[in-house]
Amino acid sequence: MPHVLTVLGHPSPTSFNAALASAYARGVAQAGAESELIRLADLDFDPVLHGGYHGEQELEADLVRFRESIERASHVAWVFPVWWGAPPALLKGVIDRSFLPGWAFTVKKSGLPNKLLRGRSARTLVTMDSPGWYDRLMYRRSAHRAFETATLAYTGFSPVRSTSFTNVRGASDARRAAWLAKAETLGARDAARAPTRELLTAPA
Repeated sequence: MPHVLTVLGHPSPTSFNAALASAYARGVAQAGAESELIRLADLDFDPVLHGGYHGEQELEADLVRFRESIERASHVAWVFPVWWGAPPALLKGVIDRSFLPGWAFTVKKSGLPNKLLRGRSARTLVTMDSPGWYDRLMYRRSAHRAFETATLAYTGFSPVRSTSFTNVRGASDARRAAWLAKAETLGARDAARAPTRELLTAPA
């Protein structure tokens, strides 16, 4: 049975992002897969990687458990808003602290990554108040490129699929309800095509 992890990167438990994450996780469960939902705001950790990649910074217990959830997963969905053309600091902080060399990747002599999290697929469910065309033309999809390409693909997630919900601030209740139904359908669809994985240990 595939294990599908949904990660909520919005700090508010009452946000539309939180509703999207719950709908997606519900779709996963309805498809018969193991469904796990992590709200990053519930984790207790220091989001600052104080020494960069120099020196050791012990992982808090919640980050250890977060890594274990990533290791179990055959598919990970990431739900977050675009703020200032980028993912929120909460999501960036958990990536900075947990996606470290030796666990998420190593760097070859060529400077290219050895992708230690390969074998897992991913989807992003991204919200923004701007129109989609504005994000493409003005920002060149900066949040998508930073997170989907420079983070997920860099560490081995493949394929990485993306779903955007735009003009959220001005969306009607009916439109939001349709988006929640879409998220639930995507959860079921992604779960159905996620490979069954045995429990993994952390990559060396």
